[in-house]
Amino acid sequence: MRRDRTSGRAAPVPADGATGDPTARSGALFGRRVMLRPLVLSDFEAWREVRLRCHDWLTVWEPSRQPGSPDPTTDRDAFGVRCAARQRERALGTGHGFGVFHDGRLCGEINLNSIQRGPFQNAYVGYWIDQAVAGRGLMPEAVVVLSRFAFEELGLHRLQVSIIPRNQASRRIPEKLGLRDEGVALRYLEINGVWEDHVRYAITSEEWLERRDDLARAWLSP
Repeated sequence: MRRDRTSGRAAPVPADGATGDPTARSGALFGRRVMLRPLVLSDFEAWREVRLRCHDWLTVWEPSRQPGSPDPTTDRDAFGVRCAARQRERALGTGHGFGVFHDGRLCGEINLNSIQRGPFQNAYVGYWIDQAVAGRGLMPEAVVVLSRFAFEELGLHRLQVSIIPRNQASRRIPEKLGLRDEGVALRYLEINGVWEDHVRYAITSEEWLERRDDLARAWLSP
């Protein structure tokens, strides 16, 4: 596949939708070591393996699944519905979800959620990574790739990352990247049945323009 050297984005190919072959990399973004692309149904086995293996490490920081709802970790159809929902968000411009791939293997996800236009021009960044590759700098690289896409292709003004204060592993990512700490939002999100405080980190397009070359040299350049 041809890569656009200026944006790190894959050259357009026909979209494969929620049920297609992941080798059809529509919407793929590239960093130095990671590739981001929308997940499709044929990613289910890889998704299932990493989510089950890292279950206890990941779910303590995530909202509880609604009682009675199918689990996309173990239910292939539910995973397909999840992929289709992400595809609809992309079509509507309300969100962009990507699997994070390293050396051809799925190792996490990163998402632009709840994109708001009008006077706000904001999105919320969420991510998780396979415990086996945590600490290798792959997720900070993915955040830089996603930020470039959000600011330079989507034209957003602000990105925000919100993290439970005691989740030190996740907090290290915005701190490594020098995102601005905007303080603690009390009882911000319900996580596993508890209304948890969250530290809010942010970066604006003005800050991105000022720092993008340094971030690219640190995280994206060969």
